[in-house]
Amino acid sequence: MNELAARITNLRPSCGPVRLVAVDGPAGSGKTTFARGLAAELGCQVIHSDDFPVPWEEGPGGWFHALESQVLRPLQQGLAGGFRRYDWVRGAYAERVAVPPAPVLVIEGVGTARASVAGLLAYTVWMEAAEPVRLRRVLERDGPELEPTWREWFAAERAWFDGDRTRERADLVVRT
Repeated sequence: MNELAARITNLRPSCGPVRLVAVDGPAGSGKTTFARGLAAELGCQVIHSDDFPVPWEEGPGGWFHALESQVLRPLQQGLAGGFRRYDWVRGAYAERVAVPPAPVLVIEGVGTARASVAGLLAYTVWMEAAEPVRLRRVLERDGPELEPTWREWFAAERAWFDGDRTRERADLVVRT
C-alpha cells in the first residue's frame, strides 16, 4: 500500500486541487476495507457510497448525483464540499460531513469510477472477487434473509458495469 500511496501523491490534481481516487467494484469485493487502508496510508478522508441513501430499486447509479453535486463539483472549483451522512440504522440523515479541498480524497462504492466522472479521477482501483465469495461476505454482514435482494443487486451491478465498462478504465485491478 506504501507504493500505491506514493504513486498517488505524485499524480497531478484531477478535481480542482484534489487527487480524486475511486475504489469501485461489485458488492462484497473488498472496496471498503481497501479504501480505508489506502486512506489511512495517504492520511486523507474517505467517502463511502453507504454514506448516502441508496434506494435498492434505483440500482447502482441512484446515489451518485448527491456526491457529484455536493462534493465533486465544489471541489472541482476549489471550494469545500459537504453532505449529510445517511444513518441506515435510524433510517434518517445524521451529521454533516465537511469535505475540504485536500491533496487527496478517496471515494469508494459501486459506481464511483463511472464514465461520467472519469475526467475528474486521478486514479481508479477496481476490486473484484468471485461471486460466491462476494455473496458469502454480504450475507455474513447483512444477514441471510437478504439473499434474494442481494442476488437482484448483483444482477443490477453486472448490467451497470457492463454498460459503463468501469473495469476497463481501472489503473489497478485487485482480486480478493
